[in-house]
Order: sequence, then structure tokens, then C-alpha cells
Amino acid sequence: MAFWKKKQDIDQGQVTDGNHPESAGRNVRKGKNPMKRWRLLVVALTTFIAILGFTYGAISYTSTPSFCSTCHEMAPEHVTYQASAHNQIKCTQCHIKPGAKNLVIHKVESLKEVYYHVVGAPDSIVPTVTVSNKNCEQCHSRNRLITANGDLKVNHKGHIQEGIPCITCHRGVVHAKVAERGINDSSSYAAWTKDNAKKLMGEKYENPNMGTCIDCHEQVNLGKKPWKDKDYLLPKNNHEKKLVENENSVDLQETAEAQAGILERELPDNKQKTILQAVSQQKTNVKLSMQCFTCHQSIKTPKNHDVNTWIERHGDFAVKDLGTCFNCHKDSLWIKDLEKQDIRKLLTDTEKKVTYKQDLLMVSTESRSNYFCSICHAHSPANHKERYTWLTDRHRLHSTTPEERKKCFVCHDNGKPDPKTRTAPSDVYCDFCHNGEFKGEHA
Repeated sequence: MAFWKKKQDIDQGQVTDGNHPESAGRNVRKGKNPMKRWRLLVVALTTFIAILGFTYGAISYTSTPSFCSTCHEMAPEHVTYQASAHNQIKCTQCHIKPGAKNLVIHKVESLKEVYYHVVGAPDSIVPTVTVSNKNCEQCHSRNRLITANGDLKVNHKGHIQEGIPCITCHRGVVHAKVAERGINDSSSYAAWTKDNAKKLMGEKYENPNMGTCIDCHEQVNLGKKPWKDKDYLLPKNNHEKKLVENENSVDLQETAEAQAGILERELPDNKQKTILQAVSQQKTNVKLSMQCFTCHQSIKTPKNHDVNTWIERHGDFAVKDLGTCFNCHKDSLWIKDLEKQDIRKLLTDTEKKVTYKQDLLMVSTESRSNYFCSICHAHSPANHKERYTWLTDRHRLHSTTPEERKKCFVCHDNGKPDPKTRTAPSDVYCDFCHNGEFKGEHA
């Protein structure tokens, strides 16, 4: 009976004698099973590796240019990227600071882009974060002095040591300043194809703009460091609806007024000084030289500019060879911010080389609309200051012959100007008083 009772207790799992083999098996099953713990560890480790692999794969995939192109609102940026000299590197190599931590933070912050894509992205993508110098220096040396085209000589190391971001000058190197030019809104997405890239891009939008150099050097000469302001480095963001005022930058409204022929207003004195410095007429009290040879190796100030009578005679040279004048003296070179463009016009218009004839009428027209010319021509000549005396008597002494009157026609028209066909910097015209006395005469 005792044996039978013990066997029954063993079967019911009540025997605690460790020497009994069946008792040991029962204890293992009732306690913690080592094999079960190993299985849980393997499952957890496998799950962790899978999550890690999925995360790495997701980060890698979302860092490719092809992923960026899947959003229709990124079409302008993707097409310009493909057509640029940087098309062999990933978007993240420029737009995310080096380091795994920065990459992860960027990816988390970029989740809002998914939200914008679903609910509707802004009408145009405008960058709000500047590209860091660290990104550029992954490939480019800061010791560079001569630029790729061989003409410009720029001390890159000196600029970087001064704290000037590379993007200050090179903001169009990949995306051709499409946001600044206003050609990346929703109505343009379908037009951004590889075939259209050449029509919408070009060296004048990708290379540094001389207007940027002029504007920055001017502000440094005034004791300022404009690159400290992030808004100075980025295109204006219309979505934020904030007006960034910079008293030393070229005012676009003033430029528009100049092109409309409203030239009688006074322009900032500092801009006049900038022009004089740039054409080597003023060389004192200048921290940064504005002369051509400071930055250019092959481009020099023309010899005829050094003639004492150049200011009085430059109009005659302009009539003979206006095209040469515009190699340097045109708005797009002197103005930092580019004007807004119409993408449809860019695609349909074929770029034709403008030819200038020896025509005083053409020269006077250009002098009224060209910003560089209007800088000086906006000011009345010294002999006009005594307005009453000049209008009544003295102006006749300086306009007795048709040749003398041609100088007047640079600013004044013979008849009342038609604003639809020709702008005039002054509302004073000859026929108002002389009533046909100089019929047939014009600039």
C-alpha cells in the first residue's frame, strides 16, 4: 500500500523528493524553463533586428532623390537637381548636417512634410533652412582661390573664416533659384521635365550673381555683416507674409519705379557711392575694394573709363556700342534679388541675342529703364537746380541747335510721351511750351 500511495503521489506531482527522477521532471515543468527563456530571447532579438533593419531601410529609401521626386510638389527641385552638377550625390548630403543624430532628428521633423503632402502643400516650396558649410566641405576644399571658370579669384578660406556661409554666393548651384524666381508654384509642376530643364535653368541662375557680391561688399563697407541674418541668405517666403526690410539692399519697388520711368526720386546716397566705387571713380574710405580687378582676372575696367572727360562723353560711346556697355551695366548683374518670372514665357520664348543699333533714341530709352543708368540720370543736372530761371531763360542758351537739343531728349520728349509705348523720367516735354517749334526732332 505504501508503494502504491507513493506512486500515486508522484503521478499527482506531490512528491518533493529530489532523488526521484520523475520528481525532477515535475519540478522543471512547474518552475522556469531555460529553453523557454532562450526562445523568448531569440524572438525579442529577431524582432529588434527586424525593426532596426526596417528603420535603416526606411531612412535609406527616404534619403534617395527618387523618393523625393514621388511628391509632385518637388518636381521643380528634382528636375533642377538632375540637371545640375550635383546629381551624383544624395539630397541628404546637402540638406542634413553630417552625423547620425542629425539624420534621425531630421527624419522625425520631416514627418510634418507627410502631413502637408496629404492636406495640401503650400503653393510653392520655399527653403527655410540654409545649407551648412559642413555639408559643402564634405566634398569641397576651403583653400580654394581660383574658381572653376578661371576668371574669378575668390579667397574662399578667408570668407569661411569670417563666418560667411557658402550659400551666400552659391544658393543657385543646384536648384537655379527657382523659388526666388517664382517658377516653382503648383501651376508649373507639369512643365518640369528633363526636356524643359535647359530652358528653365542656366549659368546666370546657377552661378554666383555679381549683384550679391556688390550688395554684400557694400554692407561690409558700411560696417555690417548681412550674412548673420538668415533671411538674407534665403529667398523671401511669401507664405509667412512678412516684409524683410534692408535699407542697404536694392529695393525692388524702386527698381520697378525706375523701369517705369519714375526717375525723379532721390536714390540712397550709399548706392551712388557703390556705383562710383565699382567703376573705380572713388577709392577712399573703402574697406572692401569694389574695382573689377579685385575679383576678376580677365575683366578689367575699360581704358576709356579713365579719361577725364568720360562722364561727359560716355553717352557718345553708348550710341556707338551700347551692347558692349551692357556686358557689365545691366540690372541683372547689379541687383541681388532676381525678378519674378513667368514659366510659360520662359518655355515659349526663344532666347535671341539683342543687337543694338547706333541710335540715340535706343540709348535714351535704355537710360530711362536700366537701373545702373538711372542711378545717375535720376538726378537733375546742376544747371537745372534754379528751376524757375532754367525754365524761363537759361535752357534756351543750351538748346539753340538740334545737336544740343538731342542731349535734352535723353530725359525729355519733344511731344507728350505715350506711357503705352515709351516711358519718360519727367513729365516736362517741349511741345507743352514750344508747340511744334522742334517738329520732327527727337533723341
